Amino acid sequence: MNMPQRDYYKDSRTVCALPPVGLFAKDPKTIAESLASKEISPGGPASGMRVLSFYISHASKSLSASKRRNLEKAKKLLSAHLNQSLKEELRKKIA
Repeated sequence: MNMPQRDYYKDSRTVCALPPVGLFAKDPKTIAESLASKEISPGGPASGMRVLSFYISHASKSLSASKRRNLEKAKKLLSAHLNQSLKEELRKKIA
């Protein structure tokens, strides 16, 4: 059976996180702050965390030990930022 092709992506309204080239080579604080920003991660810090986790898991074999440590530090910083954001959101909902 020859079925017509449909372009589902045309209907997509998803805005994805797109980090700038070379971001993951910078220091952990810069990585975490950038991935938490609305310009890079429109979905907020959680979106940035997913991008960072994806990068670490898919680049793990080609990462040096020092780069992996930097990325893990950035992940901890981003996680702390995410927890702070969630607490602030919860406070706003309660108030």
